[in-house]
This record gives sequence, structure tokens and C-alpha cells, in this order.
Amino acid sequence: MRAVVVKEPGGPEALVVVDREDPVAGPGEVVVEVVAAGVNRADVLQRQGNYAPPPGASDVLGLEVSGIVHSVGDGVTRWRTGDPVVALLAAGGYAEKVAVPQEQVAPLPEGMDPVQAGGIMEVAATVWSNVFMTADLQPGERLLVHGGASGIGTMAIQLAKAFGAWIAVTAGSEDKLTACRELGADLAINYREADFVEGIRAATEGHGADVILDNMGAAYLPRNVSALARDGRLVVIGLQGGVKGELNLGALLAKRATVGAYGLRARPVSQKGEIVQSLVDNVWPLFVDQSVRPVIHDVLPLERVQDAHRVLDDSGNIGKVVLTP
Repeated sequence: MRAVVVKEPGGPEALVVVDREDPVAGPGEVVVEVVAAGVNRADVLQRQGNYAPPPGASDVLGLEVSGIVHSVGDGVTRWRTGDPVVALLAAGGYAEKVAVPQEQVAPLPEGMDPVQAGGIMEVAATVWSNVFMTADLQPGERLLVHGGASGIGTMAIQLAKAFGAWIAVTAGSEDKLTACRELGADLAINYREADFVEGIRAATEGHGADVILDNMGAAYLPRNVSALARDGRLVVIGLQGGVKGELNLGALLAKRATVGAYGLRARPVSQKGEIVQSLVDNVWPLFVDQSVRPVIHDVLPLERVQDAHRVLDDSGNIGKVVLTP
């Protein structure tokens, strides 16, 4: 099969398409014939040498796919050959086939285009596990999402709106702000021109954000704490703005607020399985009735994987970039 690996850490030119042996389903695994694979910021970090795969995982990039079950291993009870599925991966998605534990596989949402579905699992699992399962966002609460036009951001806006929250986002261009508003954002702040702390306070009459989903890390840490409401929850899922920041514990204590950082990729299969099942129970019906939908910036063939990464490097995307083998 064809697959994409990193020749040596660096820019998009480091990505090469190689020939690999087809994966074989081990006990409890299925092999998915890939229809489409989502491109994620974590893939960019791996390409740069800053995010190694978990021990034992493939060196092939890619954290999510859509496809058809090609074969099943011993002990697999949930899936049969020919089932249309989507899957959450630790690695291996930029390929024609990938092996994955059966717990990390979900049915293709009814009526969804299978190519677009290649971009839903990583973002849906990230948003659902962090904003809803961990931060426990409630109807009527205020959510602030940094990077609102990203794949994560476009999913977070829609899910939060579907569950009755008020949503503010940050983004860096008018096109992106407009897209966020069209998806349901109540407040869209250009972080290049305005202070999001002042913006969220003004829009909420001083209340602040009950939950903040942050992709920046250190660079935004003090301001995120300032923007939190009392009993607020800051969830850090990315480190684009650095790894070390100063945290004012006094401000955190005064607000009875919490700060957490939660990765998804290296979680054990059992935890990923719980997240996937919760997605199927709570989010899949929203995909079926199209109140939540994939936002796809572009679909490119596997051979243009370098171009796909250039889009993310330039932050030129609104929604997801998807690769097709």
C-alpha cells in the first residue's frame, strides 16, 4: 500500500509517499480500507519532530479516517467486512489501509459523504471529550474557543450551539470571523486587532467565559485566566504559543477556577473507546439531522500531502483539509 512518512523532521517537503506492507488485523483489531484521512495540527507537529507517535504506534502519519472495513481480527464482535466506518487513530491514517482497535471505530453517520467524514473523528473526539465530558459545558454557559475557524473550532462552535451554549471565538481574518458567525458564534474577535479578554467581558457584562478551549498554551495562559468566569474551566489542547507560562494562582483561587491540559492521542484504548461510544450516542444524531456538519476546506489526493500541510502551516484553512488515497 501507499503511505506517508516523514523522511526527516522539517517542512512539508519532509513528507514522502512510500510503499508499505498492508497491515494485518491483530486480535481485537479491524483493518480499514481508507476512503479519506483528515489532516490535523498534530500531524504538522509530528512532521516537525515535535510530537512523536506513542510507543508501538506506526510512523505513518494520520489520526483519523473514514473507510470500509477490509478485514477483522480474532475476537472482533462489533464489525464485519464491508461496514462503512470512521476511526480514531494513534497513527497510520495517511495510507490506503490502517489497522485500528475495534473500540476506536464508529459507524459512518447515516447520510454523510464518506470523504467529508474523513475529517470528523479527531476533531469531534477532541471537542466532545474536552468541552463536554471534562469541562462539562452546560446549556446557557459561555464558551470561548481560540482558533474558531480551525477544524477543532468549527466543530466546537456547532456542538456548543447545538447544546444551548453561548459561543465566542477568536480568529485572525475577516473571512474566518464571518465563517465562525455563520456556524453560530455569538461573538467573533479578531485577535490581531482586539483584546479577547476585554471583548468577552464586555459581551457577557463582566461574567467572563465559563469554559475556554485553548490551542495556544503559554502565550495565552495569563489572559485566559483573566477571561474566565467564577468556577470557570480552562482546557488546554494545544501549545502553538509555547509550553511554559506564568500562572497566577491567586487569580485562579479567587475565581475557584481550574486549568487542565488534556491530550487524546496517547490515551489507552479503553478511554478512547468510551469517548467514541459517547460520540455515537450524543453527537451522531446531530450529524444525521445535519444540525452539525463537517466543515471541509479542501480535499487533496495523497500525492499532494505536502500541499495539504502548507495550508495548515499558513493557517489558511477554514475547517479541515482531507486527503484521499
